[in-house]
Amino acid sequence: MINLPSYKGQSVAVFGLARSGTSSARALKASGAEVVAWDDNESSRKQAAAAGITLADLTTSDWSAFSALILSPGIPLDHPEPHPVVLLARQNDVEIIGDIELLARSKSPAMTIGVTGTNGKSTTTALIGHILAGASGSQIQVGGNLGVPVLDLEPLPDDGCYVLEMSSYQLDLTHSLEYDVAVLLNLSPDHLERHGGMAGYIAAKKRIFDNFKSAVIGVDDDHCAAVFDELTAAGKSKLIAISGQKVIPGGIYVKDGILYDDSDAGQAETIIAMDQLPRLPGVHNAQNAAAAFATARIMGLERQATISAMRSFPGLAHRQELLAVIDGVTYVNDSKATNGEAAARALACYGDIFWIAGGRAKQDGIEATKPYLDRVRHAYLIGEAANDFASTLKARVPVTVSGELSNALGEARDNALVETGAGAVVLLSPACASFDQFDNFESRGEAFRNLVDALPGQRREVGT
Repeated sequence: MINLPSYKGQSVAVFGLARSGTSSARALKASGAEVVAWDDNESSRKQAAAAGITLADLTTSDWSAFSALILSPGIPLDHPEPHPVVLLARQNDVEIIGDIELLARSKSPAMTIGVTGTNGKSTTTALIGHILAGASGSQIQVGGNLGVPVLDLEPLPDDGCYVLEMSSYQLDLTHSLEYDVAVLLNLSPDHLERHGGMAGYIAAKKRIFDNFKSAVIGVDDDHCAAVFDELTAAGKSKLIAISGQKVIPGGIYVKDGILYDDSDAGQAETIIAMDQLPRLPGVHNAQNAAAAFATARIMGLERQATISAMRSFPGLAHRQELLAVIDGVTYVNDSKATNGEAAARALACYGDIFWIAGGRAKQDGIEATKPYLDRVRHAYLIGEAANDFASTLKARVPVTVSGELSNALGEARDNALVETGAGAVVLLSPACASFDQFDNFESRGEAFRNLVDALPGQRREVGT
């Protein structure tokens, strides 16, 4: 747990008692702060009380006593409208920050790498952490929006490094953290209701560049390319452009399935063929690999040690996770694909796809998947979006409205065996949030994994 000595003796409000909020309350209390916490959800309050956290309704509290409000990132800060507790904090000139800002104020001597973007940030964060742990010889902690809340990470010495996935919500609540390397992968429409539109979303993501030493920036989309140009024009040094699909003079990129390093401009060196990294399929993972390699280069890691660590990367659960090959049919869990752009990235990786999609649709729907529908043999649709998705897809691909995940998997398996057999891919890549039928994308992915585990047939070892 991270110690927060500057808050000793201070009265601090914590609102939102999910993982990061509960972690913040515990760390502040252990550091000698007087913590008053609240959550609109009764179940969350009961769990916090059981953990010894003092509760009080912050809508009726005396705000003159508080030095700060620690806000969970899921609580609306500005859009679609500020939460009433946010308004109270502002009315009383109480600063509003998040748990990652508390980490910044802990004055840790360790280095920090921050990773953000619309898609791929979890995989890239985990890959960078894996490379550093395997190649640097230093203590590495990985967390933030991925996995462990930051204040539950271990304190690190000055040669250690925190590798943090940063969501747009977290960036809005983080003001003073300096990144030794700031990574921006890509930008496409997501969470627009929370940022008042695309301009607000981009502005939130760009906060990662408020205070940084070096940066790695994907230039495969126009928004990120504009950010790179803006920072270059501002005279920012130590910028590396990366791409998953095209030559970038002076950058690090993948072209025709090969990762190249041209960061010493004009001397592009072959690093590795992407087919040697089976846990990183597709153009989007090519961009992730380029970003991770660029970060390792900035950190001064030895090239062969970096490549060796990339080869041993196990991948992440629910992100194009290869679950099984049964009777020649491959089953892939991409439950983390909660928007159309992410699902499109998965569809681009395979052929003969029996696609399971649906849930609670986001604003972009499945428009982004249309260029890849020729790869889909049949779509099986679940959840709230099933009928709308069926209307969109039926002119292009055969469609079954399955309703439930278990039905979709059974139908997809049967059809894959009959229509294609060996070489078919049953892909769960929903292009939707999960909240209509599941608590989160993790529980949706676990349900899919359990269903696949129960399938009959001859299994081949994954990866062979």
